[in-house]
Amino acid sequence: MNDSSIDKVRLVGMSFYGYHGVTAAEKETGRMFEIDCEMTVDLAGAGRSDRLADTVDYEKVFRLIKETVEGKAFSLLEGLAQRLAARLIKSFEVDSVTLRVRKMNPPIAGHIRHVEVELTRRKDQIA
Repeated sequence: MNDSSIDKVRLVGMSFYGYHGVTAAEKETGRMFEIDCEMTVDLAGAGRSDRLADTVDYEKVFRLIKETVEGKAFSLLEGLAQRLAARLIKSFEVDSVTLRVRKMNPPIAGHIRHVEVELTRRKDQIA
Protein backbone atom coordinates (compact mmCIF):
# COMPACT_ATOMS: atom_id res chain seq x y z
CA MET A 1 0.00 0.00 0.00
CA ASN A 2 1.22 3.49 -0.71
CA ASP A 3 -0.09 6.99 -0.15
CA SER A 4 -0.06 7.78 -3.85
CA SER A 5 -2.48 5.04 -4.95
CA ILE A 6 -4.82 6.11 -7.68
CA ASP A 7 -6.67 2.80 -7.94
CA LYS A 8 -10.18 2.75 -6.49
CA VAL A 9 -12.74 0.21 -5.37
CA ARG A 10 -16.35 1.45 -5.23
CA LEU A 11 -19.52 0.03 -3.73
CA VAL A 12 -22.41 2.16 -4.98
CA GLY A 13 -26.05 2.39 -3.96
CA MET A 14 -26.05 0.22 -0.84
CA SER A 15 -29.38 0.59 1.01
CA PHE A 16 -30.09 -0.02 4.69
CA TYR A 17 -32.75 0.81 7.24
CA GLY A 18 -31.47 2.76 10.22
CA TYR A 19 -32.57 4.90 13.15
CA HIS A 20 -30.30 7.92 12.73
CA GLY A 21 -31.55 11.44 13.24
CA VAL A 22 -32.12 14.27 15.64
CA THR A 23 -35.87 13.93 16.14
CA ALA A 24 -37.56 11.36 18.35
CA ALA A 25 -39.68 10.22 15.40
CA GLU A 26 -36.58 9.41 13.30
CA LYS A 27 -35.06 7.47 16.18
CA GLU A 28 -38.32 5.55 16.71
CA THR A 29 -39.53 4.82 13.17
CA GLY A 30 -36.27 4.98 11.23
CA ARG A 31 -35.53 5.76 7.60
CA MET A 32 -33.84 4.30 4.55
CA PHE A 33 -30.19 5.25 4.12
CA GLU A 34 -28.13 4.88 1.00
CA ILE A 35 -24.34 4.64 1.06
CA ASP A 36 -21.68 4.95 -1.62
CA CYS A 37 -18.17 3.93 -0.61
CA GLU A 38 -14.99 4.63 -2.58
CA MET A 39 -11.69 3.24 -1.32
CA THR A 40 -8.28 4.23 -2.66
CA VAL A 41 -6.07 1.17 -2.69
CA ASP A 42 -3.14 -0.19 -4.68
CA LEU A 43 -4.67 -2.86 -6.93
CA ALA A 44 -1.49 -3.77 -8.82
CA GLY A 45 -0.85 -6.94 -6.81
CA ALA A 46 -4.42 -8.17 -7.19
CA GLY A 47 -4.31 -7.40 -10.90
CA ARG A 48 -1.23 -9.58 -11.29
CA SER A 49 -2.29 -12.43 -9.00
CA ASP A 50 -6.07 -12.46 -9.63
CA ARG A 51 -6.47 -13.52 -5.97
CA LEU A 52 -9.09 -12.19 -3.54
CA ALA A 53 -6.49 -12.22 -0.76
CA ASP A 54 -4.59 -9.46 -2.62
CA THR A 55 -7.45 -6.97 -2.75
CA VAL A 56 -10.31 -5.60 -0.68
CA ASP A 57 -13.07 -8.18 -0.16
CA TYR A 58 -16.20 -6.30 -1.27
CA GLU A 59 -18.53 -8.61 0.62
CA LYS A 60 -16.67 -7.92 3.89
CA VAL A 61 -16.82 -4.17 3.21
CA PHE A 62 -20.58 -4.44 2.60
CA ARG A 63 -21.11 -6.40 5.83
CA LEU A 64 -19.12 -3.87 7.89
CA ILE A 65 -21.14 -0.98 6.45
CA LYS A 66 -24.44 -2.82 6.99
CA GLU A 67 -23.52 -3.66 10.59
CA THR A 68 -22.59 -0.04 11.30
CA VAL A 69 -25.64 1.56 9.66
CA GLU A 70 -28.07 -0.90 11.20
CA GLY A 71 -26.34 -0.84 14.61
CA LYS A 72 -25.74 2.13 16.90
CA ALA A 73 -27.96 5.14 16.19
CA PHE A 74 -26.29 8.46 15.39
CA SER A 75 -27.91 11.88 15.58
CA LEU A 76 -26.03 13.20 12.57
CA LEU A 77 -25.09 11.80 9.18
CA GLU A 78 -21.65 13.26 9.85
CA GLY A 79 -21.24 11.03 12.92
CA LEU A 80 -22.33 7.94 11.00
CA ALA A 81 -20.01 8.74 8.09
CA GLN A 82 -17.04 9.36 10.41
CA ARG A 83 -17.64 6.04 12.20
CA LEU A 84 -17.88 4.20 8.87
CA ALA A 85 -14.65 5.77 7.61
CA ALA A 86 -12.76 4.90 10.79
CA ARG A 87 -13.97 1.29 10.80
CA LEU A 88 -13.17 0.80 7.11
CA ILE A 89 -9.66 2.24 7.40
CA LYS A 90 -8.91 0.17 10.50
CA SER A 91 -10.34 -3.03 8.98
CA PHE A 92 -8.95 -2.97 5.43
CA GLU A 93 -5.65 -2.17 3.73
CA VAL A 94 -6.85 1.04 2.08
CA ASP A 95 -5.15 4.42 1.79
CA SER A 96 -8.33 6.50 1.99
CA VAL A 97 -12.11 6.23 2.03
CA THR A 98 -14.71 8.56 0.55
CA LEU A 99 -18.28 8.03 1.70
CA ARG A 100 -21.54 9.51 0.53
CA VAL A 101 -24.23 8.90 3.15
CA ARG A 102 -27.79 9.75 2.14
CA LYS A 103 -30.92 9.89 4.28
CA MET A 104 -33.85 9.15 1.99
CA ASN A 105 -37.06 11.13 2.50
CA PRO A 106 -35.77 13.27 5.38
CA PRO A 107 -38.30 14.89 7.71
CA ILE A 108 -38.22 18.29 6.02
CA ALA A 109 -41.39 20.21 5.17
CA GLY A 110 -41.31 20.15 1.39
CA HIS A 111 -40.39 17.82 -1.45
CA ILE A 112 -36.84 16.49 -1.09
CA ARG A 113 -35.50 13.14 -2.25
CA HIS A 114 -32.57 12.94 0.17
CA VAL A 115 -29.94 14.80 2.15
CA GLU A 116 -26.34 13.75 1.74
CA VAL A 117 -23.02 14.07 3.51
CA GLU A 118 -19.76 13.31 1.72
CA LEU A 119 -16.47 12.92 3.53
CA THR A 120 -13.00 11.65 2.75
CA ARG A 121 -10.59 10.31 5.35
CA ARG A 122 -7.01 9.08 4.95
CA LYS A 123 -5.20 6.58 7.13
CA ASP A 124 -3.23 9.33 8.87
CA GLN A 125 -6.49 11.08 9.91
CA ILE A 126 -7.82 8.09 11.85
CA ALA A 127 -6.46 7.49 15.33
